[in-house]
Amino acid sequence: MRDQAPNSAEESAYSPSQVSVSDGYLHLKAVQQPTTVGGKTYPYLSGLVSSNGKAQFTYGAFEARIYTPSSATQIANWPSFWADGQNWPTDGEMDVLEGLSGSACYHFHSTAGGPGGCASGSYTGWHTFGAEWKQGSVTYYYDGRQVGQITSGITSAPMYLILNHAISSSYGGPTVVPADMMVDYVRVWQH
Repeated sequence: MRDQAPNSAEESAYSPSQVSVSDGYLHLKAVQQPTTVGGKTYPYLSGLVSSNGKAQFTYGAFEARIYTPSSATQIANWPSFWADGQNWPTDGEMDVLEGLSGSACYHFHSTAGGPGGCASGSYTGWHTFGAEWKQGSVTYYYDGRQVGQITSGITSAPMYLILNHAISSSYGGPTVVPADMMVDYVRVWQH
């Protein structure tokens, strides 16, 4: 089964064929393969996994060790590690890692807006991305170092986790296909 991209800026549809586990890693592969879903043709096919319908949480900490594809020192494509509520944007969207224009960025979207920022330096290859969500704040950590904190518009609705490897010439970094976003682990701690 193929799924339509959740964001209209995405140029990739999602398919379970692009998700696999081998050598101890989750692989979310992006390939150039025109695919039509819901009457729209996407030039690329990629992978997405989600805990929607299986696990969600309110507050706590979570992190993932992720390999981001690259083009020189920039993050390629539009890889993301994020959490989303059932009713966007009212419930909120917490972007822990979003490969925007080749940089590693974080945000918290809600009806109050979408504040956030991007970390300095190159985050291609293997890195650990995490967030601690408390009432009224989310603190973001890359490789164990705090890179930002958001204290406005933070919601308290339950969220589920998403890992996806999207393609977008509008938001992502340079398009590189085939490419593999790999995940070593995801950890969640409830407060």
